[in-house]
Amino acid sequence: MPSSPAPVLTPAARQSVLGTLKSPRRLKTEALAGLVVALALIPEAIAFSVIAGVDPRVGLFASFTMAVTIAFVGGRPAMISAATGAVALVIAPVVAEHGAQYLVPTVILAGIFQILLAVAGVAKLMRFIPRSVMVGFVNALAILVFSSQVPELLGVPWLVYPITAVGLFIVFGLPRLTTAVPAPLVAIVVLTAAAVLMGWKVPTVGDKGELPQSLPSLLFPDIPLTLETLRIIAPYAVAMAFVGLLESLLTAKLVDDITDTRSSKVRESWGQGVANIVTGFFGGMGGCAVVGQTMMNVKASGARTRISTFLAGVFLLLLVVVLGDVVALIPMAALVAVMIYVSIATFDWHSIRPSTLKRMPKSETSVMVITVAVVVMTHNLAIGVAVGVLAAMVLFARRVAHFVTVRRTVDDDGAAVTYAVEGELFFASSNDLYTQFDYALDPEQVLIDMSGSHVWDASTVAALDSITEKYRTHGKTVRITGLNDSSDAIRSRLSGQLGG
Repeated sequence: MPSSPAPVLTPAARQSVLGTLKSPRRLKTEALAGLVVALALIPEAIAFSVIAGVDPRVGLFASFTMAVTIAFVGGRPAMISAATGAVALVIAPVVAEHGAQYLVPTVILAGIFQILLAVAGVAKLMRFIPRSVMVGFVNALAILVFSSQVPELLGVPWLVYPITAVGLFIVFGLPRLTTAVPAPLVAIVVLTAAAVLMGWKVPTVGDKGELPQSLPSLLFPDIPLTLETLRIIAPYAVAMAFVGLLESLLTAKLVDDITDTRSSKVRESWGQGVANIVTGFFGGMGGCAVVGQTMMNVKASGARTRISTFLAGVFLLLLVVVLGDVVALIPMAALVAVMIYVSIATFDWHSIRPSTLKRMPKSETSVMVITVAVVVMTHNLAIGVAVGVLAAMVLFARRVAHFVTVRRTVDDDGAAVTYAVEGELFFASSNDLYTQFDYALDPEQVLIDMSGSHVWDASTVAALDSITEKYRTHGKTVRITGLNDSSDAIRSRLSGQLGG
């Protein structure tokens, strides 16, 4: 008797931890995805430790505690949080200028700030990030992931290149045959076995730094808890809090789009804070959502639940503490191939097609390009997104400012004139409204019809006051009509109160 087909699960149902635990097939996917991510996190955590100026164990322990903690308290299932380059760049100065003992309190304070920002509703600011900035964020991320692998391909033995090529062949080709096992995991295992059996002398994970031999232990800040200490660490903690939240919330939104599900950005915000506090007390360097490994987990390996995030942290600790000698043998070329695959899969190729660029408004394309350029130049996703949002605001204001029109109609008897104003009136569009009226030649009765417009700010109210005052100096009467309720309310409240 034929077996019944497996039920089709909705995207939301696939995020269920309990449902996944009851399904061996889905649980296997989550477990293998976590293993792949753990393997990829090791060299990056070591590299980020070097950037921050701390021992490699600090980055590795941070990746473990961040992943395990966020699996429980985070708002976005399947997203990976760990030590990141953005956070490493922010906290590197405090270590260099004041010593490694200031690292722990800085990370803990940053976590506290993130919780306070979550309570203040910082997650709601995500609605102000335009799609063009998000596309630029994704494309810049893909470029950074790819460019970060280039140093691993320069000045290395020639064997690195064929190993990388075989790795790319596996990660791109295996999914066409089967998806039972993640292609990145197969590539890592096969290439590591080949390198060991053949005795290939190529750079390995062990060459990146010493792996820890013991579990992380609970630590407390070994500095005086004074206002002077707060003055030193607060600026770095604030910067880390903002950078970490921005990168995490953008990554969460990206995963939302890929999985066609929604997540709690508020929970993710305070969850990042809790994870950083826990990480600080275990001597880690802190972190946030790590976009490359998240794409590897969600897009390349098909993970959808918190199980993969939790197991990524657990596997990471087991690999470096228990199986450190084996992990140290993994060729860097194998991980390079996996990360190149992630970068190619992450890039939004549709956004740069000629047909797309032809249809897209030039301002939207400009914002995307600006975001990508700033991120690539600064190697900081947060700065690039901030500049992209600013550029989008300026270009949007510029476009809307040109949509305001003023039509002048004189009555048949010449005793009155009507000006019909149409469009959205705010600081950018109302600044030259004053020049659209013929003060000297108009008759004594002037009617300004605002039924086709909307007053948004004090600049517009000030412009209307200037117009009526200018007509008054010419001995003429102005009547403004057609204001909708909100426009009338703001004019009533501010008119005559904005200066002499």
